[in-house]
Amino acid sequence: METEWNEECAVVGVYNAQNAASIAYYSLFAMQHRGQEASGIATSNGEKIITIKKNGLVTEVFCDETLNKLKGFSAVGHNRYSTAGNDSIADAQPLFARYDLGEIAIVHNGNLTNARQIRDELIKEGAIFQSYMDTENLIHLIARAKQENLIDRIKEAVLRLKGAFCFVILSRKKMFVIRDRYGFRPLSLGEIVNSDGSKGYVVASETCAFDLVGAKYLRDVEPGEMLIFSKNGMESQSIMLPNPHPCVFEYIYFARPDSRVFGRLVYDIRKNMGEELARENPVE
Repeated sequence: METEWNEECAVVGVYNAQNAASIAYYSLFAMQHRGQEASGIATSNGEKIITIKKNGLVTEVFCDETLNKLKGFSAVGHNRYSTAGNDSIADAQPLFARYDLGEIAIVHNGNLTNARQIRDELIKEGAIFQSYMDTENLIHLIARAKQENLIDRIKEAVLRLKGAFCFVILSRKKMFVIRDRYGFRPLSLGEIVNSDGSKGYVVASETCAFDLVGAKYLRDVEPGEMLIFSKNGMESQSIMLPNPHPCVFEYIYFARPDSRVFGRLVYDIRKNMGEELARENPVE
């Protein structure tokens, strides 16, 4: 059995937006280069979560008809790029589940280095897995956690994980964003203004998503940070001791040149690297 990694995927989260599904769609479209195998969006209207996902490009998975089904003020989305495992629709994201606290949908970018160990432990305890994704471990850990509220369950579950991860978790009324202590993969926070003047939030793997949906870049999600979005606004908590080790391949290969990654414009970094290469290895 192979584990499904998610090391170069795109994730997006939208909260308190009048057209959350559309914002998620255009954000995923802007980040199509991070994954072309499958795409999915889950939305919440406060009462239930609706999920649509399918193998294919963003424009192949979604149209006006499907987006109209995704009603709600909040959304999470995912473009899938796999390096192992199957290409089954069961391995596409968001992952959705019903559990004792209600409904939940999760999107993930990264690698969990202890995924196999946790999965084996959960299976021995009776857990039944529906996919090969390491992401599914988190749903089981949250559902089995002993804490009474979702925030504490997420903390308990995440602290068992090792490796690199950017999670966006959608409940019926809230959205949670978690970045690992290393900040290995990029994750940025933006702000949008609704037609009624109210403010909403967007988080995305790359800032190029903000440009397409008219969001204002605020800052990066910090390594080890958890953001909690609710009707009361946004709250930040540091749940892991930060130890930044960003992935250099975001600058070299993964990210779009017009994105701001790890606080710097990718185009400028690539230009500077080219100049340094020319200095170190001059040619006629």
